[in-house]
Amino acid sequence: MNNVTRLFDLLPYYAATFKPKEDVLAAKDNGIWVKYTIQDYIKTANNISYGLMALGIGKGDNIATIAASRPEWNFIDMGIMQTGAVHVPLYPTISEDDYRFILNHAEIKYILIPGKEAYRKLQPIIAEIPSLKGVYTIKEANGVPLLDELIKLGEQNPAVEKLDETKKSIQPTDLATIIYTSGTTGNPKGVMLNHNNIVSNFKACAHILPFGEEGRALSYLPLCHIYERMLNYLCQFAGVSVYYAESIATIGDNVKEVKPYLISTVPRLLEKIYDKIINTGRKLKGIKKFIFFRAVHIGLNYELNRANGWRYTIQLNLARKLVFSKWNESLGGNLRVIVSGGAALQPRLARTFWAAGIPVLEGYGLTETSPVIAVNNFDKGGVSFGTVGPIIKDTIVKIADDHEILCKGPGVMIGYYKDGEQTAAVIDKDGWFHTGDQGRIEPLGHLKITGRKKEIFKTSFGKYISPELIENKFKESHFIDTLMVVGENQKYAAAIIVPDFTFLKSYCALKEIPYGSDNEVIANPRIVKRYHKEIQKLNKSLGATEQVKSFELLDKEWSVESGEVTATLKLRRKFIHEKYSTQISKLFNKESGD
Repeated sequence: MNNVTRLFDLLPYYAATFKPKEDVLAAKDNGIWVKYTIQDYIKTANNISYGLMALGIGKGDNIATIAASRPEWNFIDMGIMQTGAVHVPLYPTISEDDYRFILNHAEIKYILIPGKEAYRKLQPIIAEIPSLKGVYTIKEANGVPLLDELIKLGEQNPAVEKLDETKKSIQPTDLATIIYTSGTTGNPKGVMLNHNNIVSNFKACAHILPFGEEGRALSYLPLCHIYERMLNYLCQFAGVSVYYAESIATIGDNVKEVKPYLISTVPRLLEKIYDKIINTGRKLKGIKKFIFFRAVHIGLNYELNRANGWRYTIQLNLARKLVFSKWNESLGGNLRVIVSGGAALQPRLARTFWAAGIPVLEGYGLTETSPVIAVNNFDKGGVSFGTVGPIIKDTIVKIADDHEILCKGPGVMIGYYKDGEQTAAVIDKDGWFHTGDQGRIEPLGHLKITGRKKEIFKTSFGKYISPELIENKFKESHFIDTLMVVGENQKYAAAIIVPDFTFLKSYCALKEIPYGSDNEVIANPRIVKRYHKEIQKLNKSLGATEQVKSFELLDKEWSVESGEVTATLKLRRKFIHEKYSTQISKLFNKESGD
């Protein structure tokens, strides 16, 4: 375990520790799963290192990747870091302006991209990056050099001794990666993480896995995000095979093929899986439908450690046999744990999946903390619904007077790249990192997130409102995909709401309401009336000043491409305010129910 102090140490550690297997990493190519052994992984990573060294790359040079999550991402990642160069992974979905800013700000020397589409997006700005020496593509792209050519260059120039010396010279405290956070305002900030930041994080989380090297993980989240990247390293540290899903659209098929033990996800996808299951139940008839929704009701009331008593346990066992077993089968039949992060998870989802025998562990952290600060786990007392779990080993958390979560620990970043002012704004003179999130430590040591400090606003009556708390509550509704709560300096809180159009279509079919287009259905008086009823029901669980008094339904889903959410699916509130200023202004000239 102590042999791994730098990220590329995972390769010899894996080879020396675990039984040989054909599927250390795997991905689909032309409909067939292509698998790689640890020897394949090491050989390719080394050849990439040799190739980069032949190009003159060395310590301190910055190399960018814009690539989907697949085995090649790992080969490139390790190949870069073994030379002492710094890996700067970028989202494929960011704007041309963000690419231009990041590639210049980081003074990128080489870029590795997937293929034609990425190159088409990048081509107009290549001439504007004076530091850039070249671009390589994983797949063919109009004469642009291929990754295979870089690997071949390495094969022809195997500087074994030089690479060994370079690796020996790299310290755990040396910069390993710069991750640019997409940000909800302004230019992206480059989070500098050293080897020890990330290694310490996956070591602190390694005990959570309830299986060993026999396990398989299905990965679909982008590896350029530190959450999935750290879990990717964690799987390699534990000898767990990692299969990369083709896309979000194919996850259902890939799950059945891979039969994973572990899936990492964000709450939004888990909500969609849950809603899809519920919609399946709605199509049932008679006694089958009754049994299905009785099981769901039992699941929603689930408590750990048989706290509901023996009668409930009998009902739960029956529900698992008749209904929940089919949920597990639909997710491959081997699932031991789902890890959820990136946003708040609805407690009802956690309860229901746990009731179904599919444990969901929610965690919390930031890119700046490598990322995990706290996570629910399988230790005694390690899970508490509605919290993000106990603080991880070697990390200290304290709650400031204004309820902000502050932390210290080996995972806290070096700082923001070329930005001492922003670094000083989040890491104080005593070394505490200010997360910007608010929370509290529960009596048994679990961390509970209560809101985002900067997003809290004050009504004209002087009452403070945390929009995230209200939004998370409202997203429990099947009718709502997402929403944004507004009301700063206004008399009350209000919301613009994106309906869950998939659910809405099934609801309209059930109630024999003509659907037509999304735009037409949200204007239908019966649908508007139903949303009023839904809002009133949800408001009952909120304080008087938190209740949503007015709302507007929108006819289009929010996406990274349309600009309302970041690459990590966080709301870009300022952008939404500007884009929907007309709808928002209407909210404060009416009240729900008028």
